[in-house]
Amino acid sequence: MLGAAVSFIVRICARVPWLIIALGLAAAAASADYSARHFAINTDVNKLISPSLDWRQRELEFERLFPGHFGSTLVVVDAPTVELAAQASADLTKRLAAQPALFTSAEDMAGSAFFSRNALLFRPADDVVRLTQGLRKAGPLIGTLVADPSLRGLTRALALVFIGVQNHSTTLDDLARPLSMAAATFEDVLAGRPAAFSWQEMLNGHPPVADDLRRLIEVHPVLDYSALQPGKRSTDAIRQAAKELDLAGKYRARVRLTGSVPMADEEFASVQQGALVNGIATVVIVLVILWLALKSARIIVAVFINLFVGLSITAALGLWMVGALNMISVAFAVLFVGLGVDFGIQFSVRYRAERHDIGDLRRALAQAAAKVGVPLTLAAAAVAAGFMSFMPTDYRGVSELGQIAGVGMLVAYATSITLLPALLAVMNPPGEAHPVGYRVLAPIDRFLQTHRVPVIAGTVAVALLGSPLLYFLTFDFDPIHLRSSATESISTLLDLGSDPRVGINSANVILPSLDAANTAAARLAKLPEALSTTTLQNFVPGDQDKKLAAIQALAGSIGPILQRSTTPPPTDAENIAALDGVADQLDRIAGGAKGAGADAAKRLAADARKLAAAAAAQRTAAQAAFAVPLEIDIGNLRDELQAQTVTIANLPDSLKRQWVAAARQARVEVAPKGNTNDTAVLRRFARAVLAVYPDAVGGPISILKSGDTVVTAFLEAGAYALIAIALILWVVLRRFGDVLLTLAP
Repeated sequence: MLGAAVSFIVRICARVPWLIIALGLAAAAASADYSARHFAINTDVNKLISPSLDWRQRELEFERLFPGHFGSTLVVVDAPTVELAAQASADLTKRLAAQPALFTSAEDMAGSAFFSRNALLFRPADDVVRLTQGLRKAGPLIGTLVADPSLRGLTRALALVFIGVQNHSTTLDDLARPLSMAAATFEDVLAGRPAAFSWQEMLNGHPPVADDLRRLIEVHPVLDYSALQPGKRSTDAIRQAAKELDLAGKYRARVRLTGSVPMADEEFASVQQGALVNGIATVVIVLVILWLALKSARIIVAVFINLFVGLSITAALGLWMVGALNMISVAFAVLFVGLGVDFGIQFSVRYRAERHDIGDLRRALAQAAAKVGVPLTLAAAAVAAGFMSFMPTDYRGVSELGQIAGVGMLVAYATSITLLPALLAVMNPPGEAHPVGYRVLAPIDRFLQTHRVPVIAGTVAVALLGSPLLYFLTFDFDPIHLRSSATESISTLLDLGSDPRVGINSANVILPSLDAANTAAARLAKLPEALSTTTLQNFVPGDQDKKLAAIQALAGSIGPILQRSTTPPPTDAENIAALDGVADQLDRIAGGAKGAGADAAKRLAADARKLAAAAAAQRTAAQAAFAVPLEIDIGNLRDELQAQTVTIANLPDSLKRQWVAAARQARVEVAPKGNTNDTAVLRRFARAVLAVYPDAVGGPISILKSGDTVVTAFLEAGAYALIAIALILWVVLRRFGDVLLTLAP
């Protein structure tokens, strides 16, 4: 009955082909118009998993209480000195914050007014005492530099230091490091290399680590999820701002972007970049397959027209069903081309075989339909059922793809038994002079029939031998591993490593109060998998009385000095004289002495004379190398002398909102220990946190739970598909043995 029904439909379509073609083209045109007017793509990857899952509900609740943790951009600013990194970050933050149409917020994570004022309070108490005592002793030196931030002022400050050497209050070897740093800066200028002197490095007495030379700006851009790259406008604005501010030229700063928004945008951009090449390659491959199968330009044209009519109708139906495509369901077009064309090939090959035996085109079409109708219908139903088996699952990305692709398979089947026969009837390809098939492959058929038992036994043996390997099968849902490490966002994220300031790989637990959060933090800190824990309480420094006493003593000592007005800048001739003069002093101080201090003094003396003899532009560059970071540090010191007691009550509201919600719920953030680029590490960390607090949320937990959801979705879909296809086979074949023979492979 099924074969007869398909044959009847084909005979009707072949009898009135122009009507069928007109209806098909009209449907395609109407579908294309609908798709053009309603096309939408939602690039929010958070929508790929059903929001009804309990862990997704917790994520949504966390975002409601503490907005901004999803959909952010992290701007990483690196510079050769601490001062330059801080100033570049401050300039960029100020520029981005002034563009509310593109950014809802832009915050320098270490450079806010609160942290600038209270920076010393967050250092160990002994360090603060040591630093403030040193600065108090250096009061005259600081006063000289504040009054004259030039090469002349630098040489005058060195003259004061030399007095200390002569008075035996310090030694030349104690000055070896700062003298060497100054000499290295002069040498960079003389060699035409970028140069910058770090006063903070000199005071700290040790080179800075990578984190010291890096500032992080957390940006929350305005996203457009209707675009393929939702954050492109904001990303372009950040790069443009860095270019206009000349951060590379003024501060030698490098600006890189990472975070969820740039990573997603770069992934979507790679999809877009490859679309044209992939599309052309697909068409070429399909054409080759069609030629190998059909050997007729007319039949190939008919199959292609049929394919694109079906694709147009499927696109319209898909948009009507789901409203907006997601980043997985958009692949329906590729699936339709790859699988939908198969129905046209099957029908056309059968037609060619019948046309060889039957000269009349319409009779050949009807006979082909009678013979291919049942297997074609069965294949369409089975493939559609396979795709649609994803619809009940929680993996919405594939669920919607299955819905669209499943309907698409039915559309491809319908056009292959209606439009395609009509097109063939109109195009009237010539009859087949030779039987259809590949004679060269006939020995393979004979071999398989003759040796069917060994072939089956061998296949079963391979399956059985391979099955133990399933034990080692794992599923990695870490989105970082889906992307190229050569892209800026991923390479920057990997470069940041396990920096807890980034927080991408941290977990969060919501507690009813700050006290409860502090208790939870203490409990989580004991986990072997935890590196550190943070609550709002961590922003209240300890030992404040001791630190504030040292700061206030420093303020009384050098506070007035920092307010001095600068003297008129020196002329180039005055700078030359100052450089020659300090070179003479350095030579006298070093004399015939041996040791690191004497060597550094002689080196600096030689460099000072070379700079004095160099072009004026080089002296200007040398002065900037010392003066620009000096002005930054003096400004920071003025702020730091304003430090006051920090309590929970007087913390900035913006900071408190990040850690305590309006209803007083507080969060604790726990960072993982170990290599956070290793999925196994993140899984162990997530399981350890969940074992203590099952309501925890965060990147590692999302990776763990998303992976479980996806695997469960595929297992469920596999079961649904097996049952549905088995039922379809039973209805059509009516023999249990035939059903098993079809399913077994």
